[in-house]
Amino acid sequence: MTAVTWWGHSFATVELPGATVVTDPLMVRRLFHVRRASPPPPSAATRADLVLVSHLHHDHLHVPTLRRFDDTVPIVVPRGAVPAVRPLERLVTIEVSPGDRLQVAGVDIEVLPARHDGRRDKRPGAAEAPSVGYRFGRDGTTCWYPGDTGVMDFRAVRPVDLALVPIGGWGPSLGHGHLDPVQAVEAVRQVGARWIVPVHHGTYWPVVLRSSGPTHEEWFTRPAGRFLEAAAEAGLADHVVAPPMGVRTPLPRGTMPM
Repeated sequence: MTAVTWWGHSFATVELPGATVVTDPLMVRRLFHVRRASPPPPSAATRADLVLVSHLHHDHLHVPTLRRFDDTVPIVVPRGAVPAVRPLERLVTIEVSPGDRLQVAGVDIEVLPARHDGRRDKRPGAAEAPSVGYRFGRDGTTCWYPGDTGVMDFRAVRPVDLALVPIGGWGPSLGHGHLDPVQAVEAVRQVGARWIVPVHHGTYWPVVLRSSGPTHEEWFTRPAGRFLEAAAEAGLADHVVAPPMGVRTPLPRGTMPM
């Protein structure tokens, strides 16, 4: 059996047989110009055997959050992240590139390409490293987490038990380096998954924008519903699991649907 807990944004805990994997942990109430709409995750969210980081952006590679994990927990990051983000040198980090296959903490990892700006921030000359996604698993139970990415051909990714697919952002714009809810459904349809959990939505919102009205509704509240509607149109509604933040959800193993 696999279980998943979505903590908000792209932070999720995936319980595989014999190993617990965390993706892009972020545990702050406010990050620069955005504020979390719900309480931050509890300290229990740092229980893990392995952490996977998809890219350098502060909402995905957040050093203060990474420091809250046990010192022995390995953190997999894109190659170039350690020299770009110096505090990572004091953590147990493993750098990877698209195409790499490795085993860390008993978890088999396949590193995938992503279509997303790999710079740490938007300043001229900002440090950068390639954005990546991951297909990982243990003892026959598998998960796909593409990180932040724009539209790509995902058909080369083998089917999985669980897909953590990003469907939104934090503000009235996504840009070409992100999937919207409809594009996210097509991405997971190409891959194939027994269970689908939408992530990267409904968590952080710019402080300077009102937390009500049509703009907030369209970009913060509606992505989850739009994803469910698109999944239903694609015949995938029965595979979508959309638990509230912080709720551990068991996912029984089953036959690949596609």
